[in-house]
Order: sequence, then C-alpha cells, then structure tokens
Amino acid sequence: MKKSLGPNTLVYPTPVLVVCTYDNEGNPNAMTAAWGGICCSSPPCVAISLRKATYTYGNLMSKKAFTINIPSEKYVREADYFGMVSGKKEDKFAKTGLTPVKSDIVDAPYISEFPVNLECKIIQVIELGLHTQFIGEVMDAKIDDTIQEKGEPIIEQIKPLIFALDSRNYYGIGKQIGQAYSLGNEIGKEINS
Repeated sequence: MKKSLGPNTLVYPTPVLVVCTYDNEGNPNAMTAAWGGICCSSPPCVAISLRKATYTYGNLMSKKAFTINIPSEKYVREADYFGMVSGKKEDKFAKTGLTPVKSDIVDAPYISEFPVNLECKIIQVIELGLHTQFIGEVMDAKIDDTIQEKGEPIIEQIKPLIFALDSRNYYGIGKQIGQAYSLGNEIGKEINS
C-alpha cells in the first residue's frame, strides 16, 4: 500500500554541491546547493537550480561562469556553513579557512581543499518557477592526484556527501553493492534458462 504525499521532489539522494562564483568586485563566494547534477554527456554539462534571492544568482547572471566543487565527508561543516549564510554579509572563505583558486579557464574560483572541481561556463539559463536553472558546460574537471587510479576517480576515497531533503541530513555514500551494466545480465540469464 502506498500513501500519497502530493507533488513532491523526493529524489534520493541529492548531491551536496558547492557552487563557487566571483561577484562584480572579484570577491570569491561559495554556496551549497543540492538541486543539481549531470544533464548532458556530450558536451559534458551540469545543471544547478537556485532561487533568485541568492547572492550567487546575481554572480551567475553577471559572470556567466561557475565551478562545482565536491566536498568530502571531512568538509561537511564547511559545506553546511556555505549553505547557511549569504556572501553579501560574510566572507565565507575567510570564516572557513578554505582556499579559493582562480580558474585559468572560466571566471570563477574553485576550492583547493575539495577533491573534485568542475569549471563551467553557462550555456543556458531556464526560468522554472521558484528556481532558475543554470546549465554549465564543463570546460575542465580537476581531481586530486591522491584519489585516482589510472586517471579515474575512486569514489571510496573522494567520500562525497549526499543530502536527504525530507530529514535535512547529510550522509556518506556507503559500500559498493554491484557493477552497473552487469547485474542486469543475471535477469536475462534467468529468463533464458
């Protein structure tokens, strides 16, 4: 039996993404967002959705660039803080002690301490309602040398955070439970036997 909750955005899990931008004076800003993710493979693109009331919204409209930074579990406090206060009122980098690094590719900073950084230029802006979606083409992806093998990221070492909207809690990723594009073959074998 199922209980109706009405229109709801219960997608599990949502990523914890830290969006970095520059304001018009060149000050770096960081904002935590959970409404985002991959939206295209070729060209590689990501989408983030923000309210117009955020400081980051104005920066995105002005600079047409952003970075997505993936915090590890180690930086859960900093990621939470980035989502709690406005860059209009606080220098979030000074408060957290994290390091903004100027991208050589887009007009936005990335966070040195976070293991994964995506440098994006905005290619499309879509008004959705309460949120505006920014689609960014990934111009470069950076990853710490210590969390990769043969040039590929190792998720168990990245230790990304995930967010559950209903409980407003952060979680780690847990253990691997199977290989994609492989487990489904077992169903085909069962049907054919």
